[in-house]
Amino acid sequence: MREIDLETWSRREHFKVFSGLGYPHFGLCADLDITAFRPFLKQHGISFTVAVVYIVTRAANGIPAFRQRIRSGRVIEHDVCHPSTTILTGEDLFSFCAFPYHEDFSSFASEAAERIARVKEHLYMEDDTRRDELLFMTAIPWVSFTSFLHPIHLDPTDSVPRFAWGKFFEERGATKMPFSVQVHHGLVDGLHVGRFFEAAQASFENPDRVLV
Repeated sequence: MREIDLETWSRREHFKVFSGLGYPHFGLCADLDITAFRPFLKQHGISFTVAVVYIVTRAANGIPAFRQRIRSGRVIEHDVCHPSTTILTGEDLFSFCAFPYHEDFSSFASEAAERIARVKEHLYMEDDTRRDELLFMTAIPWVSFTSFLHPIHLDPTDSVPRFAWGKFFEERGATKMPFSVQVHHGLVDGLHVGRFFEAAQASFENPDRVLV
């Protein structure tokens, strides 16, 4: 982790402007093509949720802006951020589930499976916003949404990125999945979100290069 020098930071003026807003967050939704991704998972017996969480985390970690957080007026940049996602449990409820990010997918998937099994047995709903090295995620597999808004503290220092994906659908022979990104505009611009979508899409198109 390193602290960013606000005096020499190239986006200090952007940070100053947006951090002064009561709600400095913005969101963007777009469809991701998972045509090659789904059959690859079935062929190799890989969990859809675990694979999506891995790809999202991998893409986000590859962009420094997604690893930056605001702490008491300071800006820090984590070396690596870890996923915290929702997991459906019994009685139509969900649980929060955080697990470490490993670049090696096999190691990541193994630990993720253990954590997921644990929270399915023991519901976990602690407020993890006190940990800012996380990436918050959720799945809405019942709806092919076109917009999405996460619950969030009305606090301009809440700078943890949030992601959501929905029910996939067929379009002109391709399988697509709606995807939402919500970020703090003092740290992240549309350019960075665009780069995230490009990186995620590349992984969904080439799962053999990422999930092996």
